[in-house]
Amino acid sequence: MSFQLADIKRNKIMKPNELKKSTQNRQKLNIAGKMIFYLGSSVTYGSAAEGKSFVEYISERTDSRYVKEAVSGTTLVDDGSDSYIQRMLRNMDTGIKCDYFICQLSTNDAAQNKPLGSISNSRNLNDFDTATIIGAIEYIIAYVKNTWNCLVTFYTNTYFDNSNYEAMVAALYQIQKKWNIGIIDLWNNQAMRNVSAEDYAKYMNDEIHPTAAGYQEWWSPVFEEYLQKAGFEL
Repeated sequence: MSFQLADIKRNKIMKPNELKKSTQNRQKLNIAGKMIFYLGSSVTYGSAAEGKSFVEYISERTDSRYVKEAVSGTTLVDDGSDSYIQRMLRNMDTGIKCDYFICQLSTNDAAQNKPLGSISNSRNLNDFDTATIIGAIEYIIAYVKNTWNCLVTFYTNTYFDNSNYEAMVAALYQIQKKWNIGIIDLWNNQAMRNVSAEDYAKYMNDEIHPTAAGYQEWWSPVFEEYLQKAGFEL
């Protein structure tokens, strides 16, 4: 399924009362009323679920608000106008108070064999090599902290057979030591790795993209549990 650029929700603030409410499994967590920025590509967008991902489900079930900046096929590595960095700089409003920033560890960088890079000794935006995955991640973290002074979390995909992505996940934990970021680690989540073949077929359209049921029943509860435990104290 393909989507035109105009179909993608970009920098649109959605209020809870603008969404269809679901009374089933509704949760009121400590993020009610909070503004969460989401940056990513097709998985954050919900490309296999008609453009509705965990972003919308979390907002519906927690009364949180969001800005969703997601374009399919894009990379962390800053190599074009639709890279994560360029869209963040161009489309995410610095005048909006952001309580939490959640970024996708893009599978596209792994699929396209983008260079991993290394962690810088600096915290200066101008010192990061954004032509590499790690440099781009560090740039995003530094920019978010400088601009919104809020919590930053990266999330991973569930497991799929790709050594490049495995190296990216490992690097993310090294980055965490420097920057004290949060990680929603679906890749190493053993319960998710051990899901039955029947449930996996229900939850995943392919090895990368969740179905609507996958977002609603499988991914969103993990995000919500993380947010509940993390609170706003990091």
